[in-house]
Amino acid sequence: MRVITGTARGRRLGELEGMDTRPTYDRVKEGMFNIIQFDIEGRRVLDLFGGTGQLGIECLSRGAAHCTFVDQRRDAVRLMKENLKVCDVEDRATVVQSDAIGYLSTIREKYHLIFLDPPYDSGLLEAALKKIASIDILAENGIIVCESRTEHPMMQLPEPFVRSKDYRYGKIKVNLYRKEG
Repeated sequence: MRVITGTARGRRLGELEGMDTRPTYDRVKEGMFNIIQFDIEGRRVLDLFGGTGQLGIECLSRGAAHCTFVDQRRDAVRLMKENLKVCDVEDRATVVQSDAIGYLSTIREKYHLIFLDPPYDSGLLEAALKKIASIDILAENGIIVCESRTEHPMMQLPEPFVRSKDYRYGKIKVNLYRKEG
């Protein structure tokens, strides 16, 4: 696992042991960042199911102003902090050990870009999307990036959220929701 481009380009990121965390494959990550590449610089990012931190770190490497990483696992939080240090972007990051859905209830700021890559088939993707839509933490013209299995049906969110088309990478699907201004 490596950073694709930006100030930390080519840096290798540490990975978590075991099967509890599933890192985003490089091919999927490259496709995902090709879609949102012009929506990162200077933006505030939330990596809600942080795991190794690779998605938020990629954003910081590409010029995001700040990224908040959230994961409930202590080992994931420790690894994210190490990965941020390796990439020399820890000064623009906040790492929080918390249940993701519970953390959403405490947020008092808006984000331009939110990554949702929870464990597949856990129900957490839908719970996070519903919570985000109800508490209005996505900035105007902001984007929610979701990763799931290709067969996973994506829910509709109320206006002003608009769902984009599905982007498929083998057995993985990336879907975006935009908050229209």
